[in-house]
Formats: sequence, structure tokens, C-alpha cells
Amino acid sequence: MTSPRIWDISQRLHAGTPVWPGELEVAVTRHAEIGADCPVNIGALSMGLHTGTHGDAPLHYDAGGKASADCGLEPYVGPCAIVDARGSEGRVEVSDLDWSVIAGETRVLIRTYERFPHEAWDESFTAIAPEVIARMAASGVQLIGVDTPSLDPQNSKTMDAHHAVRAGDMRILEGLVLDDVTAGQYELIALPLAIAGGDASPVRAILRELSL
Repeated sequence: MTSPRIWDISQRLHAGTPVWPGELEVAVTRHAEIGADCPVNIGALSMGLHTGTHGDAPLHYDAGGKASADCGLEPYVGPCAIVDARGSEGRVEVSDLDWSVIAGETRVLIRTYERFPHEAWDESFTAIAPEVIARMAASGVQLIGVDTPSLDPQNSKTMDAHHAVRAGDMRILEGLVLDDVTAGQYELIALPLAIAGGDASPVRAILRELSL
């Protein structure tokens, strides 16, 4: 029996990983190295919680919201749909999406990039209209994922899309890399770390081919 195909949709973390302007740069350091007096390599990682592919915890946009360690894992594992919104300009609107693909789904990932910008920060990334999120919530969607750093524009002060997620009690994945997958149905596995007090968590997000 052939094993289901797996797609890694996570960013690779390294010293040059683009980060939100003003955020902590990624640093991978080595504190011990294999040698005459040491049998192992030991390293450390320093970075912001919203770096690369990550899941926003409700605490990020709600002062009384749950931290990463307190969020249930069910929304982050299970069948999902990828929808193509590469034709959107500035913001994904309700009319930009194929809602027949979304119908009945509890996890929806939105692709906006033709090719993900691995080497440079894109301050003009495509945001998501709060009306899109409200319609998804009304149809039973529990998790929304995007290939951009945020649901809201970089300079947003109102965070309308995030607050639409709050109203619908949904979960968020950001910074996904969807270049090598086509629109359709998959199994999503993207577990946040149990970070006490964390307003976000890095994730290793994968898609798995659904069994026929």
C-alpha cells in the first residue's frame, strides 16, 4: 500500500528569515560542539513567536484570550480545503473565493502568492476582508490559514480581520508556503507548541494526501 503524499508548507527558519519590521531577528547559535571533550552538539534558537509559519493564539488579539498552551488542538488537525485567491488585489474579498470548495469544510487555507517571498519582507502582502472571515465562521470554519504574515494589513491599527476571527471563535495560521499545492482537499497537521503565556507559536505545518 502506497503511503499518502506529504507536503511541507512551513517556512525554513534561519538567520536570514524575513521578520515583521521591528521584530527580533532569528538567531541559531551553538553552545557546545562535538569534540575531544564533548560528545554532542547543543544549540539554541532565538526569535519572535510570530516568526515564519506560526499560529496566532487568541491572546494575540484579545487581552483575555487563551495562550498557545491553553488552546485545544482539534482545529489544527484534520481535513482542510485550499482555495486560490491569487487574483485578489490588496485584500481578499468574498467575491474572490470559490465558496463551493469551502462548503462543509472546517479548515480553510487561502493562497495569495504566485511564489512565496522567502528572501525579503513583503510589506504589501494581501490581507483578508473581515466579511470573508465572518462568512467562513457562519458556515462552520474553525481555522483559517494564509500564506501571508497576517490576516490584516501591515499598518492596521484596528485589526478587523483578527477581531472577526475572535467573534467566530476561530484559530489562525499565518506564513504558510502553498507554492507546490493546488486548490482542493487535504489533511492538515499544524500543531502549536504548548507555550505558557504565548500569544503565538511556531508550527511545522504539513498537508497530507487524503486517502481514497
